[in-house]
Amino acid sequence: MHTFTCDPAAAGSRLDHFLAARLPEFSRSRLASWIDDRRVLLNGAPSKPSAKLHPGDTVTVQPADLKPLRAFAEDIPLDILYEDSGVVAVNKPAGLVVHLGAGCRSGTLVNALLHHFSQLSALGGDLRPGIVHRLDKGTSGVLLVARTDAAHRSLARQFAARQVAKTYLALVQGRVRPDSGVIDAPIARDPLRRTRMTARLNTGRSAHTEFRVLERLPAHTLLEVQIGTGRTHQIRVHLSHAGYPIAGDTLYGAARAPEARPWLHAWRISFVSPSTGNRISLEAPLPPELEAWKARLL
Repeated sequence: MHTFTCDPAAAGSRLDHFLAARLPEFSRSRLASWIDDRRVLLNGAPSKPSAKLHPGDTVTVQPADLKPLRAFAEDIPLDILYEDSGVVAVNKPAGLVVHLGAGCRSGTLVNALLHHFSQLSALGGDLRPGIVHRLDKGTSGVLLVARTDAAHRSLARQFAARQVAKTYLALVQGRVRPDSGVIDAPIARDPLRRTRMTARLNTGRSAHTEFRVLERLPAHTLLEVQIGTGRTHQIRVHLSHAGYPIAGDTLYGAARAPEARPWLHAWRISFVSPSTGNRISLEAPLPPELEAWKARLL
């Protein structure tokens, strides 16, 4: 175990920065995982990475075994929708995690990508090669992967400039009255349930969601959803905030469903290929289980 006392020179430092300076032999991601796992105590209590230190504060660290810091190849099938020298688009199934992280050591989309492709962008680091954007574990649909660093930078610029058009299909509980609508509400981490995000606090990162009704069912509504920003759980949070939780999304207030996943699908994406300069528009077909689920509600 390591024990440190904050001196006046370090006062005001973030907890994670304080540890990085005193334990340079460990990676920042490893230190962050220890904070998340409550293996780091600030004055005897768990704390956030962003906690500010004061003179005399005591920080104790209980190291854990090193988690894998490099993804490895696994023979996992991939549904490839598009491929060129710089970009791959895959149709991610629900239930597949995009990359390694806390509690997920293998079996991810990244593991599959490393098996199928000899080169991926390194800008995402050893755990996230090629990953430019993500989909939640329970969300299916199209996702872009960068094969080169140059392609990664180009796609990142397009996402930041909102030049990538992303369209989702979402089946929500309730009959949505307006034929279309816009939700502009900042999204932040829920202070009471850390696994959730929330739009109730009027603080956090700005988020923009637009929706259009495609079909009204007896007790549900099928929506086409477009997002101008890519915040964590954005569509799930915004639709729940508007009073229409996504079917099956129990984390955000929906009734439990046998399928044990939210009825949310990344349907279409449009972007400029960094390799060719051409605008590419792709569509991921709706999974059969979502089609069957919707049919049962008619």
